[in-house]
Amino acid sequence: MIATDLVKQMSDDAYRNVLAKIPLGRAGRPEEVAAMVAWLASDECSFSTGAVFDLSGGRATY
Repeated sequence: MIATDLVKQMSDDAYRNVLAKIPLGRAGRPEEVAAMVAWLASDECSFSTGAVFDLSGGRATY
């Protein structure tokens, strides 16, 4: 879950239920997603041909 305007529309109960499943105990920030995308598109990552990145704060149950 990333803290966006859409997430802000969730009820307090729904928000707390989702957060309870995230080991880091918080929602991700849009700038964290942007930083990963910027790195993936950068020359620092130029030799990578694919991977799976998990931006979930450690959430393992869906």
